[in-house]
Amino acid sequence: MDRPVWAPESVDMDRASPARMYDALLGGSHNFEVDRQAAAYGRQLVPDLPRLALSNRAFLRRAVRFMIDAGIRQFLDIGSGIPAAGNVHEVAQEIDPSVRVLYVDIDPVAVTHAATILQGNERAGALEADLRKPDDLLARAREPGLIDFDQPIGVLLVAVLHLLQDEERPRDMVAALRAAVPAGSYVAISHVTSALRPDDAARLGEKATSGIGIRFRDRAAITEMFDGLAMVEPGVVELPLWRPESERDHHETPGRSLGLAGVGHKV
Repeated sequence: MDRPVWAPESVDMDRASPARMYDALLGGSHNFEVDRQAAAYGRQLVPDLPRLALSNRAFLRRAVRFMIDAGIRQFLDIGSGIPAAGNVHEVAQEIDPSVRVLYVDIDPVAVTHAATILQGNERAGALEADLRKPDDLLARAREPGLIDFDQPIGVLLVAVLHLLQDEERPRDMVAALRAAVPAGSYVAISHVTSALRPDDAARLGEKATSGIGIRFRDRAAITEMFDGLAMVEPGVVELPLWRPESERDHHETPGRSLGLAGVGHKV
């Protein structure tokens, strides 16, 4: 298989990546055959899986606009994935060109592509780091000087925490990030859930797609990730029900969403 020009030499083209699978579900082009096969297998198990991806992206955009309205002018997008239409910097800088955005992902393809599309944008950057090592991630996030950790930050953990198993203690990862940002900051989380469609969640299951462990959690477990934060209304709800702006936000049928989401405020 020929290696695309956008794929770093270090990337294993025979192993699926969550970021590239998500890109495939969204109809993107920065993925390999193994990622497309894994995404197709997921669609075979749950045909409306692409709607979950679209619903998640719509939540991301709404959460960013909410935080902008609340006065946030810098974002740390962790597990940002492959850049697609409606990225954080596009949404935020359309409202206020002075907004700063730092994308963080463990996938070198995601980071390389982000760096490419951000060329010439002095208020946005990308770095490779691992959420499972929050101290290292935070140290790297401080290095470019793009994010001021003395000012409120919008922390985005969108569709990433369900890639951590229970023994990796995702709540502790969120707590470490919460502790590192000042009062006035916000944390947005979206997460796949078994709450509404347990049979479909079981079919997708852990390691159901090319060895990638996806941990479906119930509402209580996802809500606990916001410990220490004041929940923004309407709390932890289905993806399409978090402050929808129009019917176009209802990519999934309410009552049938495979994802839950919420935003917390550090007061």
